[in-house]
Amino acid sequence: MTKAELLSAIAKKGGYTKKDAEKALEAVIGTVTDTLAKGEKVSISGFGSFEVRQRAAKDSINPQTKKKIHIAAKKVPAFKAGKALKEVVNK
Repeated sequence: MTKAELLSAIAKKGGYTKKDAEKALEAVIGTVTDTLAKGEKVSISGFGSFEVRQRAAKDSINPQTKKKIHIAAKKVPAFKAGKALKEVVNK
């Protein structure tokens, strides 16, 4: 599903205009992004939680050149599905 298709589905399901659905989606995405940027967790009951995880530094090999490279430690966003979402998907 693309963003445009998601906006259409939100508008149809909620009885909103596509413009209002876009505003709502952008507000949700912006809020989640800002919260994760602060290093905080976002939990949505019945859906799941978003959090920032620390990925350790590691040495790897460039598959094209076969040279060893060092990959620095970094923070990455992660999503963990909630129980209700897992149950719906597994039906």
